[in-house]
Amino acid sequence: MTNDNSPVQLERSDQHATIWINRPDALNALNEEALRGLAESVQSLAKLSPSERRVVLVRGRGEKSFVAGADIKLMQRATDSELRQFVELGQSVMRDLEALPCPVVAVLQGFAIGGGLELALACDLIIASTRAKLGQAEVLLGLIPGFGGTQRLQLRCGVGAARRLIFTGETVTAEEAHRIGIVDWLVEPENLDATAEQVCRDLAARGPMALAAAKQAIQQTTRDMIDAGLAAEVDQFVRLFRYQDTQEGLSAFIEKRKPQFTGN
Repeated sequence: MTNDNSPVQLERSDQHATIWINRPDALNALNEEALRGLAESVQSLAKLSPSERRVVLVRGRGEKSFVAGADIKLMQRATDSELRQFVELGQSVMRDLEALPCPVVAVLQGFAIGGGLELALACDLIIASTRAKLGQAEVLLGLIPGFGGTQRLQLRCGVGAARRLIFTGETVTAEEAHRIGIVDWLVEPENLDATAEQVCRDLAARGPMALAAAKQAIQQTTRDMIDAGLAAEVDQFVRLFRYQDTQEGLSAFIEKRKPQFTGN
């Protein structure tokens, strides 16, 4: 297990591993340090043999939040070059997580908003407590998803539902997310850990080489399309910072008020 103070912790048992986002005081928001810690954990897992890494869980510390977005203050003060590097880092981490040759399962106990939902979407399967809330809220800041949400959300729930969530920025209940296909297992809060453990046991009992082959075959269909879409997402994300509306959205969020968008 990694250091208790690390923003990302990696725990391993005999046949599965758990990646913990460990910033509960910040609702587990993804800053650069957390993204780099996540990248290191994923790289460590990628080096293991199939028998050592049959299933990976991704979880957030604390009761309130799985991951509640990215670091807004960092984005507000960053240059175009720094913004591009930050978004490309986030996208790279999600791609590496997605590429692990074993089932990766997100376990949502609370908020999965913005970058948090994008992290969950980079996983193969999603288990959610009925207390969880999900959403792509970037448009409320004058932005778009930057860690792959414009691409992976539509693969999960269809283009129509993805447009609804991205265009409105609304936060939906876990029940609604389950209904539209984002969440695979919906459970009561007291059953979340037990369900995650049972899913781990079930998947670990399957042939690891067959699971890896199935995952690769499923992803083959969309890999090229996603690559082009991710590149466009980065370009559009960075371009939006040239507009006053984006600065207004970020300032309003930090100041805890409603933004006044003017189209400039």
